[in-house]
Amino acid sequence: MASISSGPHAGELGGHGGGHGDHHHASYLEGKGGVFATIFDWMTTVDHKKIGVMYLFTILFMFFLGGLAAILVRVELFTPTQVLQTAKGTQVVGQELSIFSQDATNWAEGNDIYNRTMTLHGLIMVFLVIVPSVPASLGNFLIPLMIGAKDVAFPRLNLASWYVYLFGSMFAVLAIIMGGVDTGWTFYTPYSTMTDKESLKVVWMVLGAFILGFSSIFTGLNFIVTIHKLRAPGMGWFDMPLFIWGMYGAAVIQVLATPVIGITLLLLMFERLFHIGIFDPRMGGDPVLFQHFFWFYSHPVVYVMILPGMAIINELVAVGARKQIFGYRAVAFSSLAIAGISFIVWGHHLFTSQGEVSAVIFSALTFLVAIPSAVKVFNWIATLYKGSVNLNTPTLYALGFLFLFSIGGLTGLFLGTLATDLHLHDTYFVVAHFHYVMMGGTIIAFVGGIHFWWPKMFGKHYNETAGRIAFVLVFVGFNLTFFPQFIMGVHGMPRRYANYIPEFQIYHQLSTIGAFTLLVGFLTAAANFVYSLAAGKKADPNPYGALSLEWTHTSSPPIEHNFEHEPVVTHGPYDYDHVIPAQTRPGEFVLPRKVAGAGH
Repeated sequence: MASISSGPHAGELGGHGGGHGDHHHASYLEGKGGVFATIFDWMTTVDHKKIGVMYLFTILFMFFLGGLAAILVRVELFTPTQVLQTAKGTQVVGQELSIFSQDATNWAEGNDIYNRTMTLHGLIMVFLVIVPSVPASLGNFLIPLMIGAKDVAFPRLNLASWYVYLFGSMFAVLAIIMGGVDTGWTFYTPYSTMTDKESLKVVWMVLGAFILGFSSIFTGLNFIVTIHKLRAPGMGWFDMPLFIWGMYGAAVIQVLATPVIGITLLLLMFERLFHIGIFDPRMGGDPVLFQHFFWFYSHPVVYVMILPGMAIINELVAVGARKQIFGYRAVAFSSLAIAGISFIVWGHHLFTSQGEVSAVIFSALTFLVAIPSAVKVFNWIATLYKGSVNLNTPTLYALGFLFLFSIGGLTGLFLGTLATDLHLHDTYFVVAHFHYVMMGGTIIAFVGGIHFWWPKMFGKHYNETAGRIAFVLVFVGFNLTFFPQFIMGVHGMPRRYANYIPEFQIYHQLSTIGAFTLLVGFLTAAANFVYSLAAGKKADPNPYGALSLEWTHTSSPPIEHNFEHEPVVTHGPYDYDHVIPAQTRPGEFVLPRKVAGAGH
């Protein structure tokens, strides 16, 4: 599988691209004439790279909105009193957003503002940010580059998925403009069938989530076919980067699980509009049935969120350590194992509303899904062991992921144990666990991946010192925000409450300070990226000395059709002991001494 040389096309891109008049040899970022012509080109493009970039900036904007809602929740919880009520939320955030424009003259209305803000945070972060984050942006951009393809299998379907995402987001925004919803992000019945009966805003929000599901299905289907059919010559299943394995596992879940939530949300809309009695016990329905339907989708989709994050960490760890990934096949198959097991563990969300036998079975299955996750973590640590670790910004995010995700995974064991879950259920312990997995896992990996591939995507380097400072702020802020919530949960502080007893105030204040620290960290990273686009140093094709095709066979940024020639795979993506990376400066990356001294 491995080749001693850097491949048949090593260095060839340096002699191409600049002297060709054909626009196919120009950067994909090059304009197509005037401003309006360029905008039209981007809005009608079927280039996977441009679609990935459009997804990226839209998702980052939604991340900012969801984060703003989180900051408002933390401000509310800084003291046991109603900050939004006593300060009259309209004076704090302005009149333009109606969810904050209520005159909170009593506790009930003040709590209503809090509930809507918390719901807004959850809905945006889950459905508009975390689920599409890595697959829609980095996945779209990188999968064809990594497997040696010119584009995804269905380019027009890819563009359609982008517009479906926008269309679904519009309905969610419409519901926000109408005043928001206070159903919670899970849309549990009877909240979602009984609240705001005189308004259609719950219907609009549910419809938005329903439409977003089609975008997810289109993307997953596209990735599966692309990975099966468009791999470069010489690339077998076990020659693919592990990023591709992770994205493949996530795509399988997207295609199989998303229709379940689509049907469930459709039934919920019918229930609300036509009172057909599926979830209403007064008409022979079962409200717990909604929870089964919802979590049969939503627990697999937890792994749609985390598997792509794990996929990124594979690349960051291997390249950061400049070492063969430990246990390639074990890591690859663990992605598929997680995808398969994810469909049979939904019942652990219903421990308090199901029979004892079912609870025991789902508890055991919950422990089962921890095994392939642990395989990945141990293999990453083994890869780092005795590696030539470069502590650049992407590697720091990978190390942060390992620490935070491990905490999230280990605290999940307490929630999967029936005896302890009875006490911890619906407390802040669950909130902290969820965020350590979803944000400490997926979002940290996502941000690390953006830093890693930013030079490839835009051809510019960010400031490394600013990147490291941003990471420290994010890491410290995240732990300061959520670790105190474990302590609160153990002491019985229930989640989703706008008020609490004074004994918990110090923990909430630490969380709020941490949230603002986290905000400063993300804003620092964002400013660093913006600066790089304006004044950043031009990126080399392969600044990290990586061995996968997007680094060894494409320019930075890539040309419109990705490759000057069809790449031929002559070595594995992690064969650092045998291959000098292509497209790097002479002598910059050398073989290990024991290999170099053996005649290589």
